[in-house]
Amino acid sequence: MAQEYEQINVGKRTHKGKAKVRALRRDGKIPGVYYYHGEENVNLEIDEKNLYHALSSGQHVFEVTMNGETQYVMIKAVQYHPVTDAVMHVDLMRVRRSEKMTFNIPIVLQGEAIGVQEGGVLSQILTAIDINCLPTNVPESINVDISDLELNSTISIIDITDVPDDVDIVTSEESTVATITPPKEEEEPVTEEEEPVEGEEPVEGEEPVEGEEPVEGEEGKQEKSSKPSGYEKEK
Repeated sequence: MAQEYEQINVGKRTHKGKAKVRALRRDGKIPGVYYYHGEENVNLEIDEKNLYHALSSGQHVFEVTMNGETQYVMIKAVQYHPVTDAVMHVDLMRVRRSEKMTFNIPIVLQGEAIGVQEGGVLSQILTAIDINCLPTNVPESINVDISDLELNSTISIIDITDVPDDVDIVTSEESTVATITPPKEEEEPVTEEEEPVEGEEPVEGEEPVEGEEPVEGEEGKQEKSSKPSGYEKEK
């Protein structure tokens, strides 16, 4: 059964300039360009709803009709608005289904790692990978089995074995895909006990500091105040 491709509705764009482009967007069209090495670039207007559908399809290769002929393209670049994230411009590059090309596809981790079962923390370092293959044979993702990944271990590109036929990995073999590390131990807050200042006795009954003599006259005051009330000196 022949592979089916999403259709992107395009038309040639003859108008240039900011005002014309703004008017184009108001009409539900997005400006773009179609190119292929050795051929002249073609300015396009692309149906907005149709383009969003193509972007969310997960496909890498699409059909367009140029000069009455069906061509196959890949979305090479998309320019987004910095605030609204609306698509502002699209680059479509023609591909030949008989020529291998480089594609960037997601990495999907599968299985429950031994290290995670032991309490480790799984971190996915690499979320996508570059591959070289025919446009008709682009996998949706590269699946990586991490079931045997232990604590304090990593899995790299060189460890990936589940790769479709006629697909070559371009990303460096030494690149780390995922790692499992021990959980961080929570540090208990340290409570500092207040120690008395060196040479200072704990306060108890407001005794004078060691080595300090009572202020002159205070001793007599203390004795006087210790006499019972109503006491009178005998005459």
